[in-house]
Amino acid sequence: MDLDEVADELYDVPPEEFVALRKARQDDARADGDRALAADIGALAKPSVAAWVCNLLVRAHREEIGGLVELGELLREAQQNLAGEQLRALNTQRSQLIAALSRQAASLARARGRAVGSAVSGQVEDTLRAALADPEAAEALLTGRLTAPMSYSGGLGTTRRPDLRLVRSPRPEPGPARERATSPRPTSADERRAARQRAQEEAQRAAEERRRRALEEARQAADEAIRNADEAREAAAEERRRVDELDQQRAELQARAATLSDELAEAERAAADATARLKSAERRRKAADHEAADAEAARDRAVAHAEELAAE
Repeated sequence: MDLDEVADELYDVPPEEFVALRKARQDDARADGDRALAADIGALAKPSVAAWVCNLLVRAHREEIGGLVELGELLREAQQNLAGEQLRALNTQRSQLIAALSRQAASLARARGRAVGSAVSGQVEDTLRAALADPEAAEALLTGRLTAPMSYSGGLGTTRRPDLRLVRSPRPEPGPARERATSPRPTSADERRAARQRAQEEAQRAAEERRRRALEEARQAADEAIRNADEAREAAAEERRRVDELDQQRAELQARAATLSDELAEAERAAADATARLKSAERRRKAADHEAADAEAARDRAVAHAEELAAE
């Protein structure tokens, strides 16, 4: 048992299990007679929930975190070389990558039985932004042993990082670099210098190739963003033309409605006048009918009287 193994184990378990497991590993170290290791284990700090979620993310998606770090390097190098639209495209790519990694982190936590709220998600995103902006913060994140979230407010010297004195680098994974480290060393000073030079050149070529690929991807993303912006401008212009047409139609219909409103008002006034004349005519008709009825009654009486006189 060594400190790296214990740290890897401790920073992988949920925070609520950290203290009990740390004490158990301290007891194991003391039982083995290694008091120095027990002291080092006891000095390992319990991580916050957000730091634990970030550690899960690094362990499960280390390659994507490496891509985020490379994108940060590319953004810093591109400040002087790229146009505004291309920089905006890179910033869009950065935001999309951070959001995707934050969702992956939340999914990993849920798989371990821990729901991630908005506050923790925000701290995870802040940590990812700090790693993207600050190489030292990126190195701290890549250890997979954060004890607290990080934040970056912009500008030099504005990254808040936890105390990393007890956070050691993970053990190197087996691979070509490991094999070279265990291979026989050159015997002469010239051979050693030549080997170092070759290793530096290989590392430089690999770094340049990564930067070239990242820059090419960024430029492609910028070109696509420019095309999308042009299409969006054309669509917006078409919508503006349609809005102008509809506005003109609305103005014409409002004018027509005003005309019809005037005609309706005139018709209503004429109808009111006709109604008044009709009522007056109805009154005169009733009076005439009454007079006619009186005249007929008088006529009937006169005829009857005449007939009576003739009969006498």
